[in-house]
Amino acid sequence: MASTVFSFATSGIDGQTIEIETEMLPGIPSVSIVGLGDKAIKEARERLEAAISHTKFYFPQQKIVFNLAPSDMRKTGTHLDLGMAIGLLLRSNQIFTGNLNKTGFIGELSLNAYIRPVSGVLPMALKAKEAGITKLLVAPENVGEAKLVKGIDIHGCQTLKDAINILEGKDSSQPNFPPVTSSLSSQTSLLDFLDVKGQNHLIESISIAAAGGHNLLMIGPPGCGKSMIAKRIPTILPKMSEQESLEVMKIYSVANLLKDKGHYMTERPFRSPHHNASSNSLIGGGPYAMPGEISLSHNGVLFLDEIAEFSRKTLDSMRQPLEDKKITITRVWGSNTYPANFMLVGAMNPCPCGYFGQEKCRCTSYEVLKYRNRLSGPVIDRMDIQKYVGVVDYFDEHQHSKSSNDLRETIEQARKIQQTRYMNIPTINSNSQLPPTLINQFCAIDQETTRLLQKAYDHFQYSARTVHKYIKIARTIADLDGEQNIRIHHMRKSLLSRDLEKEHYSLIEV
Repeated sequence: MASTVFSFATSGIDGQTIEIETEMLPGIPSVSIVGLGDKAIKEARERLEAAISHTKFYFPQQKIVFNLAPSDMRKTGTHLDLGMAIGLLLRSNQIFTGNLNKTGFIGELSLNAYIRPVSGVLPMALKAKEAGITKLLVAPENVGEAKLVKGIDIHGCQTLKDAINILEGKDSSQPNFPPVTSSLSSQTSLLDFLDVKGQNHLIESISIAAAGGHNLLMIGPPGCGKSMIAKRIPTILPKMSEQESLEVMKIYSVANLLKDKGHYMTERPFRSPHHNASSNSLIGGGPYAMPGEISLSHNGVLFLDEIAEFSRKTLDSMRQPLEDKKITITRVWGSNTYPANFMLVGAMNPCPCGYFGQEKCRCTSYEVLKYRNRLSGPVIDRMDIQKYVGVVDYFDEHQHSKSSNDLRETIEQARKIQQTRYMNIPTINSNSQLPPTLINQFCAIDQETTRLLQKAYDHFQYSARTVHKYIKIARTIADLDGEQNIRIHHMRKSLLSRDLEKEHYSLIEV
């Protein structure tokens, strides 16, 4: 009778249970691995034979068949090695461990029978708990990551022999693996808005964007502090909840980018790809449909410096995920869906030379329009707040800004108001995520405020999406002021939040 042991795989950022069935049949000695495995899985035959022989067991000289069920799901990676080795040793009666229905195995085998770490352990461990697994055997380097899932006994095994000893009850000791030091906290702790001189109006707009999760575009000449300010935005964002942290860590685990594997991520992600990045690197892709920058920025900030230098095709590829807060990537190997709920922050120069409005600028209106048209209308329409960044006097000692801690305290209060407001809607955490169907319910405005919005709509010919964004920004401004209802002064401030769009409109008129 074929032996059955349990391992796991990933599909997108979700884990999947894999049943490894092992059978030995009479015939010419061979190893067949069926169940839609990739080349790395097919190559497990040599790793299994070397590891089993090195552990002083014998590799059966028969026809050996491994079936990876469900057989209609494509599988990638080397994390099934440990499960296949245990299954073969069980089927050949070389080890006796009793019932393994509550035990899972994740790990790659080396030729010397060492168990190597793999990526995607966190979503696999979450799936193991969901499937009723109570004991999970992993590589020592994956213990901290797997232990984030409560309710499962995690065993770190250096070698295949260690795993067998644990299964046979000969060794139940747990080595002490120190947690990896997080580099994210140390980087953000060096940044503070106190370093920013002046720009108080811009910082106010950034606080609104951070409080409501709104997209932000900064336009200004070179050296005025756009990149410096953008890098400090994570320091004023609220810390992630446990649920948000798990969502982000699952993405980083699948992408093999998880650094601090023994602790939850508390600081929100900040990603800043170069403007030469391809569409696949930004939205995700590759042979196995891996997550891209927009998914790695989930629940955090995606900063596109010199956004006008990005390929127009690359920027337009973000239009759908900016609306849907997720991205589905389809390749020949399969289709994966990743979350992409991020705050987009862009920075650009106002014209080709960068000094639009100053005496040294010689750009014509046509050149300015041509430069700005590198950002398509739909992309600009999705930038909720568009603010100019002016030049400040470096030697003016009277210019100062609030600290990041002071700004974060105000923003966290506004976020708590939003979380209370949307507590019965699990998919909404901030005002920017509010769908059009719920705007009237949560963003009611009086007649006076409506007339003001109508006047702006008639003059600038806004789209319906832009009108909804103005209302949601006004809702965030009211939350920052601690007011329950949207007042006309909230809407007035909201209508002043899209500088580039208004100037673009005036340039076309000229």
